[in-house]
Amino acid sequence: MIQILPAIDIIDGRCVRLTRGDYAQKKVYDASPVDMAARYADCGVSRIHLVDLDGARLSSPANLAVLEQIASRGEVETEWGGGIADDDALQSVFNAGATKAIIGSVAALSPARFRNWLERFGGGRLILGADLRDGKVAVKGWQESAGMGASELIGSFEGLEEVICTEISRDGMLGGPAIGLYKALQAEFPTLAFTASGGISNMDDIRALDALGMPRAIVGKAIYENRISLNDIKLWLQSA
Repeated sequence: MIQILPAIDIIDGRCVRLTRGDYAQKKVYDASPVDMAARYADCGVSRIHLVDLDGARLSSPANLAVLEQIASRGEVETEWGGGIADDDALQSVFNAGATKAIIGSVAALSPARFRNWLERFGGGRLILGADLRDGKVAVKGWQESAGMGASELIGSFEGLEEVICTEISRDGMLGGPAIGLYKALQAEFPTLAFTASGGISNMDDIRALDALGMPRAIVGKAIYENRISLNDIKLWLQSA
């Protein structure tokens, strides 16, 4: 059964949601990231998806204090993305308590460095972020294009275990996930565990991705906008 990964996007230490990755379309929510992580843990969630949006824009982690607070509670695993541009940044994320690190821009722009990281840390700790705008991989906080498609990026690396693929045009739009994209990627790379991201608006979308065989799905705005409740998540996890 598909695993639901609640998303916590962070700017200035606060929970936010962007629309299509546009920082100008930012909505700030009252709950703190630490409180939200605790609520998800209470529902039985085993892993949460954390994105340092300040870090993504600055190319350096900027909200590690939030990660430290969440990780120190020991309630959930954490996957952390945003601003991991060099060895020191990656190590700082792990030192702050991240279970896994999401690598996007480095993989696309400095593939030799990412291969080195895969050799050092293994595919179990590194997740490839292959986020797409108009069919091309977006980098540097989704602000630029790497000029390649998802297949080219994913196929460049050995030792991968997990890939997160966000269809940016759907992100924050609550219009449904890119089912066709994920079906094609799973067929092309059957040994990889893909995480769907972008557009999920209700539990029917979760069921559709589950029927497709997707291992994981990231849910963000649908939770904050009460399209998917914490009780929905709890019941789904209990049924698993």
